[in-house]
Amino acid sequence: MPSDDRVPPGTDPRSAADQVDRALITRWLAGDERAATALVERHAAALARFAASVGERTDVEELVQDTFVRAFGSIESFRGESSLRTWLFTIERRLMLDRRRAERRRPERVSVEEGDAATEYTALDGVVAGETEARVHAAIGGLSPLQREVFTLRVTEGLSYKEIADIVGSTEGAARVHYHNAMRAVKERLND
Repeated sequence: MPSDDRVPPGTDPRSAADQVDRALITRWLAGDERAATALVERHAAALARFAASVGERTDVEELVQDTFVRAFGSIESFRGESSLRTWLFTIERRLMLDRRRAERRRPERVSVEEGDAATEYTALDGVVAGETEARVHAAIGGLSPLQREVFTLRVTEGLSYKEIADIVGSTEGAARVHYHNAMRAVKERLND
């Protein structure tokens, strides 16, 4: 007999994931600590990818941990109107916005070390790969913060426009427009 966190074969993958998450939440609320660990294992990598993709450069692991702390602290308020992953992305996004506001209030100091100096590449492949990666990052970096978030959630995480709208606090149509404008801007920058 399958446990309560398994889903019958042939079920829609998103629906199946939602069912597994709900079963794990139920088990965790009933006192099963392993269920909380399973939830973290299921979603931590996606949260870290999203944070890194939208420009978080430091303490990504801490941000992911803070997201789970906040989520587990208010899990009773999770109504299941969206997927757990969407809810977690929303919490993480709010934490990132809070961090950015706090960082704007204090000046940033960067020390430059001798080892930070640019060095010569030893192979053409390294140069080409580095230039390509830099161009892609620059193209994505040239997007507005909202476009960058929408673009990342769609391309990296494969979320639907409805899920993206829930995370960024907009309508599904607006999320679609932001994504298409971001995609057009990235293509134009890469073709320059």
